[in-house]
Parts: sequence; structure tokens; C-alpha cells
Amino acid sequence: MDVALERIRKSYGGTAVLHEVSVTLRGGRVHGLVGENGAGKSTLARILCGAVPADSGHVAVDGARVSLRSPRDALRRGIALVTQEGAIVPALSVADNVLLGVPSGRRPRGLRDPAGDRRRLAGLARRTGFDLDPSARAGDLSSAHRQQVEILRALARGARLIALDEPTALLPRSAAADLLRLLRELAGREGIGIALISHRLDEVLETCDVVTVLRDGRHVRTAPAAGLTRDGLLRDMVGRPVEVLYPEPEPVPDGAPVMLAARGLSRGRAVRGVSLDVRAGEIVGLAGLVGSGRTETLRLIFGADRPDRGEVTIAGRPATGGGPSRAMALGAALVPESRAAQGLVLVRPTTENLALAGLPDRRRLGLVRRRAERRAVRETADALGIRGAGLDRPAWTLSGGNQQKSVFGKWLVRAPRVLLADEPTRGVDLAAKARIHRLIVGMAAQGVAVLLASSEVEEVLGLAHRVIVMRDGRPAGEFPRGAAGAEEVLAVAGLR
Repeated sequence: MDVALERIRKSYGGTAVLHEVSVTLRGGRVHGLVGENGAGKSTLARILCGAVPADSGHVAVDGARVSLRSPRDALRRGIALVTQEGAIVPALSVADNVLLGVPSGRRPRGLRDPAGDRRRLAGLARRTGFDLDPSARAGDLSSAHRQQVEILRALARGARLIALDEPTALLPRSAAADLLRLLRELAGREGIGIALISHRLDEVLETCDVVTVLRDGRHVRTAPAAGLTRDGLLRDMVGRPVEVLYPEPEPVPDGAPVMLAARGLSRGRAVRGVSLDVRAGEIVGLAGLVGSGRTETLRLIFGADRPDRGEVTIAGRPATGGGPSRAMALGAALVPESRAAQGLVLVRPTTENLALAGLPDRRRLGLVRRRAERRAVRETADALGIRGAGLDRPAWTLSGGNQQKSVFGKWLVRAPRVLLADEPTRGVDLAAKARIHRLIVGMAAQGVAVLLASSEVEEVLGLAHRVIVMRDGRPAGEFPRGAAGAEEVLAVAGLR
């Protein structure tokens, strides 16, 4: 099946995000869509899958124009979208999620056919190699397994073209490699068309047959992946050289005070006896495999979870047991692992999201000083280069990179003493990643204590003054800057 998007235009609130973009996606090949955050990739995918209407232009399936007014229309045509954040129903089982909306067969009146459902699930498992418990609650699954559920659902609905928006952003390396291998097999073995949106240019070049580059909502070029390079794609995406990805942090001043201290933090088996110090102006990295306790440690420090044992002090004052409000009052800020679920109120305007953390500083007699708020928000948005459909529109209209910068921005308005950053560049393009890295290093240079957790070992090694390696909920090793490479860190983390 071939699907052509012809001269697609789309605007939000007077801001054009797609300018007459034309792309043809063919069955049997993996087609990469790359570009900076805000280039229009996700919007194009939503139009392709019927979630968003185009202002002008049309979609054609096998040469015939079609009207895609909803995702259901697209599914009838064999087109499905797998989003970065996922669209599972957490309370339902794996089987119910996979077969949601799929006719059951011979049973009348909408009743399901359990035996037929089991056969269908078994067939899908054989096609994909996924090993999921059909009775497991979907909300209890890991990110990798949730991704598998969405792909199984697309296949169960008979999709012949599957668009995946940043499918590997939430996955560890091994799971990402398995997923990309499956996409190649679905294209080569079954003739399914795959549209792969990703900021990981190396995996795009390794996985895709052809790549389309978008910049500022315009089509730059489409070319076979075999003739492309990472540097060439970057030039096409950005239109200028990309700044240094890992800026050198300034040395920690002699005698810099300890701004963050944790002693014996424990919670169940997730975190077991974690002790650490972070001084003013210091960046300490937390490295480790998925499940090593990085995220859980940051949540305990911020007060989002209550520890079973242990103590936290921020700027020399006790923070344990006071929850996030106590941590914030002492000057702590948390950039959480999931910007959509934990970092932003997506249905509210970007302006409100940027102002949220600093709200107590701009209230007088219970009223918000709107003029001061808008000035602070505009200065922050300009400093971070937040672009999109306008600051007064809901945050969900922003690209992933602009959403991530907005999560940082709401804390910049408050000027924190301690920054806890969990996966700070997940799902953003290289230009946005470089900007966020400069922001983190710049905050440290101004005396902020930074505790940075990331599944990208290169990111931790590139930014931190010290790296603490987590394993099974405990610190398993520590390296000063420049003393270890990725292989040494991963060996201590348990990947051998």
C-alpha cells in the first residue's frame, strides 16, 4: 500500500507549522521522518492518521484521494499511529488493549469469542516474537512492553502502514534494538509500510530505506538512507552548524557548600541505602540501567515519594517528610522523567505552565500579578528558544522538544538552588539537546547544585563533574570526570 501526502498545509492560531509538504510512504519500506523539534513531523503524522485535519492538501491511498476525518477513518484504510507517550488503557489487560475495537468473529451482539481471541493473540505473538502475558494489567507494564501492546493492536486491526512517533525514546538500548529489528522485518517480510519519526539519527540511518527531512514546516529533501550521513542530516535539519553537544562544565569552586545531601535513603527494593552530596556549582550524574533506582532516588529527594528510612537536607535544612512543597520552599526543582504525565498540564496554555512553579512569588493578597507573570514568562521563553503555536495555546500543541524546554522554563522562573533532572533530553532533537545541555551547565556555573539522571551514559559522562553508578537500588561505583568511559560505567552498572 502506498500513501501520498500532497501539498499539506497546517496552522495553529495563525502560526504555520506545515507549508505544502509532500511525502509518499510506500509499502515494504521503512521511511524516516527527521527534523528539529517544531519542524512539523508529529503534526504530519497526526494528519496522516486522521487525528488532525489539514488546512489544505490531500491524502491519497494507492493513487485514490481519501478523506481521513478521524483515526477510525485512517484505520479503515489500514493506517495506524503509535505515539511516543502511548495510548493504552491502564486498567485493562494486555489482551483487551490489543483487541480493543477489533471484531471478535462469530459471537453475536458484540460478545467476545475467548477461544478466537486466544488464537489471534497467539498468531500475533508468533509474527512479532513478543512474549506478553495476555492477562497482565497494561498499566503495570514497562515502557517497552507498552510499546509492544500498541504495535500488536495496530497489527490486530490490519494496519498496512504504521507511523511510529519516537518509538525508542522511552526504551533501553536492547529493547530499542529489538523494536527496530521488528520494524525491518514487518516491512521486508510482510510488506507493511513503516513511517519512523526519530531524533536518533544513527538508528534512522541504520533502519530506514529512505529519509525525509523537514525544517520549519517545509520539506527539505527526501533521499535514500544509504547515501546519507549523520552530519549531512544535521545540516539539512538545522540549516546551520550545531553547537557543541557537551559543553565543558566550569570547575566547582573551592569551598563550595553542600547544597544537597542524602543519607541512607531507602524505599522497598527500589532504593537501598543511597547516600550522596552535591555542592553548589557541581553536576553529579546518576548512571545505571533501567530499574537501577535512578528515578526513584530523585523522587525521594524531591519528596514525591516518602522514604522508608533516610534523610535529605537542602541548603543545610531538613527536607525529609515535607513533600514536594517543602523541597520547593527550600529551593529544589524536579524535571521529571515524563514531561507529559508529570511535568506539564498539557490542556492549559504554555504561559500558565511556565508560570506555575513561580506562582507563589507573584501573588499579592491572593491575586496574581499578571503583568509581572507575562514578562517573566516571555523572558524565559525567549531565553530557551521555545517556538510553537503560541504561548497562549495549550502545551500539547508544542513539539516534544519545546515541551521539554517548557518543563525547564517553569523552574527557571523560580531560580532554584538545586536542580534534579531526570532524563532531561529524552525525545528531543540534537539542537534542542545542545541547548538544554548548555542550560544545565550554565545553571551550575551560577551556583546551582545539579543531580542529573540519564539512561544515556554519554550524556552523564559529558556533563557531570562526578558520576555515581546505580545498580539494584544502590550506588555501585563512582568516577570523577574523565576517569571512565561508557564501557567502564556500563560494566559497573551490570551490563556485561
